[in-house]
Amino acid sequence: MPKDAFPKRGTHAEQFKFLVNYALLAPSIHNSQPWRFRVTGEALELFADRKRSLRVVDPDGRALAISCGAALFNLRTAMYYFGCVGEARPFPDPRQPDLLARVTLDPSKLHPGGWTELFNAIPVRCTNRGPFEPREAPPALEAALRDAARLEGAWLALFKSARVKKAVALLIAEGDRIQFSNPRFRRELAQWLHSARDKDGVPGYAKGVNELLDFTAPAIAYLVRTFDVGNGVAARDSDLATGSPLLACLGTARDDPLAWLNAGEALQRVLLVATAHGFDASFLNQPIEVPALRPKLGGLSAHKYYPQVLLRIGRGVPAKHTPRRPIEDILIY
Repeated sequence: MPKDAFPKRGTHAEQFKFLVNYALLAPSIHNSQPWRFRVTGEALELFADRKRSLRVVDPDGRALAISCGAALFNLRTAMYYFGCVGEARPFPDPRQPDLLARVTLDPSKLHPGGWTELFNAIPVRCTNRGPFEPREAPPALEAALRDAARLEGAWLALFKSARVKKAVALLIAEGDRIQFSNPRFRRELAQWLHSARDKDGVPGYAKGVNELLDFTAPAIAYLVRTFDVGNGVAARDSDLATGSPLLACLGTARDDPLAWLNAGEALQRVLLVATAHGFDASFLNQPIEVPALRPKLGGLSAHKYYPQVLLRIGRGVPAKHTPRRPIEDILIY
């Protein structure tokens, strides 16, 4: 969406519809894009789209709320960049638990500065599932990532030593084997392995499959659905983890829907800061998705509270963006 197309003199509704184009660029579990937006008078409402929930890997809706929180942060960032001042109220109506936030504009409020760098990173940020270069991340980046999480009310633990990364990699591998041993998990994952022509899900090119072989997507989904490939996936993910300059665990002091939404906002700020510094990231959330492993990851992070997201951060071969649903599909009229 060209920046100069922003309707400066338009109505709030027209401005909100424009800003949603940036919200939908947020990452989401399996690229499920589990959000809907509704413009109501002078407000924009963010809803969880439960039809896109992942009932096996995310039975409580934690990852869904985190995904929506990331979209909300993109929206806030775009608002401030274009000079729209207002506030986002989380869970404004207890009678509507799927109404995650209501955003309103208030020109009387003081406009916060310093959002240009984050805004410019929104269309650049891309989940990079490939291997990263081994060179270390600079200390300035580490400090900036921790600050990004803190500004959104979360904590971020960074793992750099080979010993700790190996311990985290063992948890990731164990999580892979546990998950892939479950036929229901494999069926759910296979449902989101899509062709590049689709507007959601994970296309083959995001997993390293040549785009000329996109026609094999149904066969790949069949193999994942039918066979327990947990050992192979565990070996690959372990190598990705230990070969990354940084592993990062983001967490919160609470573990409820509001905390999950906040974690998503913190996650997206962290990802945009990494992007602005020229670094990529991808997710290795298996130790969080498997309940028995989550406390062990928390122990490695030296935080007694709740891990929400596990990232790997580094520099790799540029990745291609995964597809997005058109804005018409996510707006509620």
